[in-house]
Amino acid sequence: MSDTSTPIYEETTMGEEKVNVPTSESRTNFTRHLLQDVQALEYMLAHEWFETETIRIGAEQEMCLVDKKTLKPTPKNIQVLNRLKQYPWATTEIARFNVECNLSPQEFTGNALRLMETENRAQLAKILESAKKSDALVVLTGILPTLRKFDLSMDNLTPKPRYRALIEAIRAQAKSSKGFELRLTGIDELIISHDSPLMEACNTSYQVHLQVTPDTFAPLYNIAQAITGPILAISANSPLVFGKRLWHESRIALFQQSLDVRTTQDHMRQPEPRVSFGTDWLDKSIMEIYKEDISRFRVLLGAEVEENSLETVGKKGIPKLKALQVHNGTVYRWNRPCYGISENGMPHLRIENRVIPAGPTVLDQVANSAFWLGTMIGMANKFKDIREHMSFADAKDNFVKAAQFGVDTQFTWFNNRKVACCDLIVDELIPIAREGLQSRGIVAEDIDRYLGVIEERAKAHQNGARWLLQSFTKLEAEVNQDEGLTVITSAMIRNQMSEKPVHTWELPNVKDLKSYRPVGLRVEEFMETDLFTVHEDDLLEMVANVMEWRKLRYVPVEDGKGHLTGLITTRKLLRYYTRRDRPDSPEAGYVCVKDIMIANPRTIDPSTKIKDAMHVMRGEKIGCLPVIKDKELVGIITEMDFLRVSGRLIDRLK
Repeated sequence: MSDTSTPIYEETTMGEEKVNVPTSESRTNFTRHLLQDVQALEYMLAHEWFETETIRIGAEQEMCLVDKKTLKPTPKNIQVLNRLKQYPWATTEIARFNVECNLSPQEFTGNALRLMETENRAQLAKILESAKKSDALVVLTGILPTLRKFDLSMDNLTPKPRYRALIEAIRAQAKSSKGFELRLTGIDELIISHDSPLMEACNTSYQVHLQVTPDTFAPLYNIAQAITGPILAISANSPLVFGKRLWHESRIALFQQSLDVRTTQDHMRQPEPRVSFGTDWLDKSIMEIYKEDISRFRVLLGAEVEENSLETVGKKGIPKLKALQVHNGTVYRWNRPCYGISENGMPHLRIENRVIPAGPTVLDQVANSAFWLGTMIGMANKFKDIREHMSFADAKDNFVKAAQFGVDTQFTWFNNRKVACCDLIVDELIPIAREGLQSRGIVAEDIDRYLGVIEERAKAHQNGARWLLQSFTKLEAEVNQDEGLTVITSAMIRNQMSEKPVHTWELPNVKDLKSYRPVGLRVEEFMETDLFTVHEDDLLEMVANVMEWRKLRYVPVEDGKGHLTGLITTRKLLRYYTRRDRPDSPEAGYVCVKDIMIANPRTIDPSTKIKDAMHVMRGEKIGCLPVIKDKELVGIITEMDFLRVSGRLIDRLK
């Protein structure tokens, strides 16, 4: 079921080398081709040109590359892929620390799922072999725990024109001169801005494709929308972003916000983001999606289109619909419609599930795929029209809740019934998925293998997201954040190719990582961000009590806008308390913070390397450095932070 113009199942936009940021003239020409493609597709649908006899499945595997020693992202995808040129399934992704492989389409019957797993393992083994020659390792994960904000600089954009064109096009339509903002709240809170939409590269997924017929597209697409919540909840694997515990599947919000180019901030308008669940059920045809997306979203990328699709259709040829595919590739629906041309020359339609994250293991990924595919077919066999049992509002609400709470989600299910995620999956959806896979002739042993993983995961109430959150919380009490995230990543790498699904994993032990090296670390990875601050007019007695209660040696002084104005130290307070009773001492007249604070203290930028910060503190004989970004106080780093790290490194030398 490969598309003749792109690698197997690869997104058309990313697979098309000759895309560009359109000028006014080229946008007009591209739009003309886009409208021709719509008319050509309508004609092909009306005259039943599409493949209907054979149903196939497939998948795309995204992954991260990390340095073998530090387990931090390493920008070596071109090196790795150059050794794999003989394999057309291996390809780039937008960031230099990402790689993608495309699984071969399989006829959806018999041992198709086991073939997917076997091929997945074989491809990953080849990629890992190549990566090791570049001192890199592969990680299957929704969001890499050791990923840092500065890894998302434009220096890490894969050096291919199509990626540059996409970034420039998104920037050109960006909503704000301040850049792209990410706001997420879970156990922790993350509010950051970034100057590049490359935040998209945080996300790595396992995208599953199901070929459908034109007649079944609308009902099956509606089913895909209805079951997205439970599928997402049980497979969630992305709760950690830049060391913060956020949504169980933070990819959902991060992807939407990283590509959000909406211009209005008026709450009375409701413009859809380019990353979207959708606005309503489908009624009759795939054309409803394409027409809505063309109507709603401005052309983001153009391309050189030579084919006149209407002329091709008029000659009984099969058009590539290049303009339509390029535009479709820039509208990121979580269940995306796809058009392709099979190897036999016949056009086909697919539904692409984009919500499933990569990892934690190959077995988990294929189990997630089997659960989605089986539930799709089983639901179609059981319910003629899913719209009679659930409102679209509930389907969308379930999707958002699943992203936030994962297996802890309480769903609104058919006929307005409230049901816990794991109960819904075990009691209702797995039997439906089993029937669906059986109806496709999938071998019984494989049905038991993959649905068994889902069932045991649900019964254990333990998916990748919960394992990551529990691991982080456990390690937080033992080691610093960077070391903890490295330990977690090491455990993921050790387990990912095994046949031990994530619900059977033990929590990682810091003793397992004996080779930890804090190489190239930055201040922002070690600084304290949960700050207790005071203002210049605060009483000194109050400050002294806060420092005693919280066991603080340093307290930043800030104004109402969060700008640093000074620093209070225990040494300054001690001097005040030992001299304030002397009539001739200046301290006798001190009352407020501004009387004793160090005005304009030495500060440092969060992107500064740790070793440089240590040199500053040693050279200037100071015990702490307030961390400032864009004139705002964002953290503080002290000598105790360095002692904790060096102490553990010394212990490992014993």
